[in-house]
Amino acid sequence: MNMERNVEFRMVNDDEMPPLVITMNEDDEVKVVLNQNHLIWLSLNRKTIGGLPEALYKNIDILLDGFLREQRQNERME
Repeated sequence: MNMERNVEFRMVNDDEMPPLVITMNEDDEVKVVLNQNHLIWLSLNRKTIGGLPEALYKNIDILLDGFLREQRQNERME
């Protein structure tokens, strides 16, 4: 089973948006929006941004573990 998914990338020029947004597209899949209005900031921080996946994964894992423990506790109380 192949669990690999494509990630949609969009480039925008928007004074109201932050430099980088991770959101969902119309099909509920991951979409990354890069705001070219923050090109200098993105360029200066590209190595830090490139290293985010590991830290992001760890934090999502902590969040989901807490949620699953709570759900399991609720199951056991029913």
